[in-house]
Amino acid sequence: MTSDPVAFNVRDTKNLARLIRARQLLERYNRTGQQEPDLRRDILEELLDGVAPGVWIEPPFFCDFGDNITFGAGCFVNVNCVILDGAPVDISAGTLLGPGVQIYATSHPLDPDARIFEQDGVPSYNTTAKPISIGEKVWIGGGAIILPGVRIGDGTTIGAGSVVTKDVPDRVFAAGNPARVIREL
Repeated sequence: MTSDPVAFNVRDTKNLARLIRARQLLERYNRTGQQEPDLRRDILEELLDGVAPGVWIEPPFFCDFGDNITFGAGCFVNVNCVILDGAPVDISAGTLLGPGVQIYATSHPLDPDARIFEQDGVPSYNTTAKPISIGEKVWIGGGAIILPGVRIGDGTTIGAGSVVTKDVPDRVFAAGNPARVIREL
């Protein structure tokens, strides 16, 4: 997936309001129990950009804004997943995320002078983001990290603990740090 990073300031009024809204909804969501599927669904529909039928997200779940995240039908997200959604994150139908998966559409400039600045006498930071697209029927193993701008193809499996730094084609097994294709499926 090729796209230029989008720069934004999390602490600007609009983004800060989005962040606070998401934190409040996540706090409610993460307190729900297994016996409250309807309440969970209602909260997810308010939090996320799109939630197709059959999506199941095990609490605790964390994200920045939520309104940049879409889940296709039948997705399953295990416990302790984090999605930093400064740019759109599209997770297609039938995809499974293992425990502790981290999806980072958001990053920061490498140059410290570009990264840190002062706003109203308070240190602040610049943020960049690139969209992430995860295809249909993908399995991402526990503890894997997906970095900004990555596209993962349909039917692919990402090994547990892998760090995905670049696009991965359809129907392969990729693993490692950085992740590389091990074999076709």
